[in-house]
Parts: sequence; structure tokens; C-alpha cells
Amino acid sequence: MPVTPKFRLAVIVAALACGALTPSLSLARGWGGGHFGGAHFGAFGHLHRTGIAMSGRRGMERITHRSGGNLASRIHGRGLTFRSGRTGSATGERSDTRPRPSRGPILTIRRAPIGTVATSSPVSIGPGAAGGSAPGAGNGGSSTAGGSSGPPGRGGFFPPPAGEGRYVPNEVLLDVASGVPPEQLDAIAQRFNLTRLDVHPLRLAGRSIHRWRIDDGRSVTAVIKSLASEVRIVGAQPNYLYQEEAREREGRTANEGDPAQYVIAKLHLTEAHRLATGESVLVAVIDSGIDRGHPDLAGAIAASFDVLGPHQAHFHGTAMAGAIAARGQLIGVAPQARLLAVRALDANGQGTTVGIADGIDWAAGRGARVLNLSFAGPHDPLLQQHLAAAHARRIVLVAAAGNAGPASPPLYPAADANVIAVTATDADDRLFAQANHGRHIALAAPGVDVLEPAPDDAVQLISGTSVAAAHVSGIAALILERAPALGPEEVRGILLRSAAALSGRDGGDSSGAGLTDALRAVERASATTQIHAPPGMPFAAQ
Repeated sequence: MPVTPKFRLAVIVAALACGALTPSLSLARGWGGGHFGGAHFGAFGHLHRTGIAMSGRRGMERITHRSGGNLASRIHGRGLTFRSGRTGSATGERSDTRPRPSRGPILTIRRAPIGTVATSSPVSIGPGAAGGSAPGAGNGGSSTAGGSSGPPGRGGFFPPPAGEGRYVPNEVLLDVASGVPPEQLDAIAQRFNLTRLDVHPLRLAGRSIHRWRIDDGRSVTAVIKSLASEVRIVGAQPNYLYQEEAREREGRTANEGDPAQYVIAKLHLTEAHRLATGESVLVAVIDSGIDRGHPDLAGAIAASFDVLGPHQAHFHGTAMAGAIAARGQLIGVAPQARLLAVRALDANGQGTTVGIADGIDWAAGRGARVLNLSFAGPHDPLLQQHLAAAHARRIVLVAAAGNAGPASPPLYPAADANVIAVTATDADDRLFAQANHGRHIALAAPGVDVLEPAPDDAVQLISGTSVAAAHVSGIAALILERAPALGPEEVRGILLRSAAALSGRDGGDSSGAGLTDALRAVERASATTQIHAPPGMPFAAQ
């Protein structure tokens, strides 16, 4: 019978009704002709179903072992050296007897109602300015965020949203028109009471970003709006701050809870490692400093890039590296993966827009197949554009959902639709109490009282969505070893279809498709018969 348009429509409607097709949501695209939010930053449709908003900061928890003894005797392995200097031993491998959740039906991702999107809105530049619609316009958001005068066709100026304070208070990031000589930039800086600090060539974005300091005490918002009148500046935004926060839980004794590596049994790693170990897959860890001399990470680091200067090992970055690729007495999810260690967060666990963008750019240039982003903060036009570019290069992006609590709006970068957002569960498959909730969350992974490496050859117990995300990054590396031609959406699909739905009130929108499973994911990757385009080639070595 002839295939008519009416027949095609009937087939599509029937498929949607059966769940065979999952509708995607694309919000307003193409904000304007500028680079921040215009030709480069115009794909705000890459949000998850709920959009982006901001929240206060809340920290990851950790316990650094201080007493040896009982803790060491219950850990998988032959002996561990702790911060206190003591050594423990175990008589054998521990088996995890906790019940696993039933493998119920895979969560069907539904189209969510569009809510208010709290983001930076581009300054409207005169009549006919491209980008007259801001993120969230038509969705409860404001269509403009200012009324500066200037030439038409420029819409890349993004003051911070009202109430947002997570940015460097005396800096702006500028997109400068090509061909502007240094003497003219000096004149612009002098006229606007600014000082040129540095330039960041971002090849992933195809241009350079200038970082300038505000010298006269004006607000970032005021400066961005005033710069919109300067024709040689084509975009401006704050230098946003991203945070991984952690705190040691004082007063907790070493034998409380279950500090052994329950993750091994929970994710079926022993069985999964018979099929894949992540061999030679490059996983970039954009984080704080990693203890590259830790015995559990020996040989794991393929290359390092320190955005901030002299290297300084940090408990958070070391833990994330261990969760992915530990290969000593502690075992990571992908013990033969190769790590690209990017120090973009400082000793306080804080990083900036431009530092994180530098790190992503470097990692993409080294051929990373997976990016682990265990930090959270506000929506950011520059970071959003970088994530879209990385996704287009077939890089799998994994981020922590955040530890700001169930009432928090979605945090960034987890809330970007190009990113796999991960929440945390404990040894009994209950959600981490501090984890963010939301329908943008893709799945859950172990992230409560997880044993990981710590600086100075130590180990630690750590909790939070950060370590859960690192576990998923490791599983992505296992998948890519088995099926290296897969792109990021195929990897996401395997992760979702192989997860086990959580039961009770912890299921549904709070945990996405459910608890991830390394063995089932690798088995699905091994069975794939789809033909895919080869991964994008890395940039030339710098």
C-alpha cells in the first residue's frame, strides 16, 4: 500500500503511545549573533527536561581513616596503610550479602512540563537585535535582561541572573572581535576601567576568551551591560565558580557502617572485569589535584594538565581517580583505563568557568573518550557551549547531580542534556540524603561511604554524588572498550537500559533509570551489532 503522510503520522503517534519513541525537548535556540549565546552559545535547547537553575552549596562527606584496626580487617585486600600510619590486614575477600533491587521495568523517560528556567539572560542590544529571546522565554523566563543601546545583531552579553552570586566578583570574560590589535584593547580597557589579565585559546570553541579585571568597584552586571556598547567586544559573561565541597565527619568511629568495597559486589565488577577492564580508554578527570604517586593509582595517569599552577594533591581528585581506575589493593570500576588528570579545582575544591573550559579543551585535544565532571554550580553559557562541542566530538560526559538536597533546583553541568547526570545511593540502595532530585537525573550509582584512595598513600571513606558519577564514568570506559565505535548517546542508552529500577519512594524522578550495573552494561555493549561512525580524531598534540 502507498505510504502517505497521514499513514506516517499514525505510525509515529502509535509508537509514542507504546514508548517506542522518546520525545526530546528543545528549548529556544539561537539567542543572537554574538558568541556568548549567539552563534556559539545559542543551543540552550541542550537542557534536560527541567531546565537550569541555581542553588546553594552543600558538601561531599568523607572520612579519612585514622585508627586502622577494625576498618582494615574488613576491607577487600591484604593490607592498607592509613593516615595514622597503621597497617591492617584481611583474612580473605569479603562477599556482599545485601539484597539487590529487583530488576523491574526500565524507567520510561517522559516529556516533562516546561517550568521556569533561571539563567543568565542576554542583554538586548537595540531594535532588531538577534537573540531577543532569552533562555526560558516562553517558559516563565524573562525575554531580556537589560536595555543597553548599541548596534543591532549582537546578543552575546550575559549578566548573572538576579540573586546569583557564584562568580568571581571583580572579573569578566570577554569574547573579542577578530583582528582587534592590542593597543585598541588597551584603550578599551582604560576607557571601561578594566585591566587585561590573560587570554585563553579554546580550540574546542574555535576562538579565544579574554579575562579582564574590574578596577573601579563596579558590579559584574554593570560592566557587562556597559561593554555591550563597545562594537569590538562581541560577548561578555561572569567568570562563574564551581564547587566540590567536602567535610570530614568528626566523631565517627572507624568500625561504624560498612567501609569495605561494597561497590565491587554492588556493580558486579568481578564478573564485568572478565569481559572488560577499560583498557586504553582515555578518561579525563576534571577535578582537584590527584596524588599521582599513590600505589593504588600506579600507572593509571596517562597525562596531566594543571590549570592552576604547581600541582597539589587533594582528597577529592584522588578519590575520583581511584573510583574510576584504582588498580592496587583498591579496585576501580575500570582498572585499566588511562586517566587524563586535569587540575581545574583548587585546594578549596573551587574552580572557575575559564579554568574548567581550559581543562575540557586540553582533554579533548588529548583524545579523551569520557569526561568526568564531579562538581556543580550555576548555568554557564561558555561551559554549555564547551559541553556541546565535546559531545559533538563523540565524548561521553558524566556529571554529579549535586549535594544541595532534594529541594535544590538542577545544578550545572549535570542539568545539561548532553551530560549524563548521576545521583548517589548507599549500600542498601537508598538515595544519598543530600542528593539533588529532578527529572534530569539519568541514573544512580553507589556513592555513600565508599572506600577510595586519599593523598599520602592513605584511604578514605567518601560520600556524595561526585563519587557516584566517577563510578558511571568507569562503566562508560568498560562499554567503550567493548564497543569503541559507540557515540555518547549510544553509551547513555546502554547505561539506562542496563540499570535496575529502584523501588519505593527512592525510585522515579529522583534516580532516573535506577541503579547502574557494570556487568549488564558490558554485556549489552558486547552484544551491540549497530554500525557507527568512527570517533572524532583528537587535536594535534600540543
